[in-house]
Amino acid sequence: MTICVLVTFPGLSDHGTMKAIYTMPGHLIRRLQQLSASIFAERMREAGVDLTSPQFAALAMLQEHPGIDQATLAGMIAHDRATIGGVIERLCAKGLIERRTNPKDRRAKVLALTPEGAERIAHIRPIVEEMQRNLLVGLDEEEKREFIRLATKVAVAGNDRTRAPLRMPPEKPADKTGTD
Repeated sequence: MTICVLVTFPGLSDHGTMKAIYTMPGHLIRRLQQLSASIFAERMREAGVDLTSPQFAALAMLQEHPGIDQATLAGMIAHDRATIGGVIERLCAKGLIERRTNPKDRRAKVLALTPEGAERIAHIRPIVEEMQRNLLVGLDEEEKREFIRLATKVAVAGNDRTRAPLRMPPEKPADKTGTD
């Protein structure tokens, strides 16, 4: 079954009515990724920060989960091992994170923010949060919530079909110390 939706883009004169590729979900998702990456890069430039979106995701996750290993970080931000390796190398070179020997397994390395990394994430998190509020231009608040709900539903349903699925580590059991 083919679904044809006519979309009108203001300012495109003779090409104002479009169909086919312009309404395909894959094409629209790619365009939204372009929009997101462009706005992220612009906001970081304005803030005088040399950071990519995957680097921000890594820093934010390490702020919330200090001491995780590289493979766990990759799963938590849905990046493959090769990509996360480059992200980690660049963040180490910028002095924002450090690798430490895992005290429980001396062969393994764990990751942590440096003081400069903690300062950087504290500085840019409000910028990124503001950018997120403005990313879905053209949608009212209810439509933004619905877009996020539907996009989340699709991402969760297709998670295991990607080459880098989102993987959260198992939750640690609650500490049962104390008296009953």
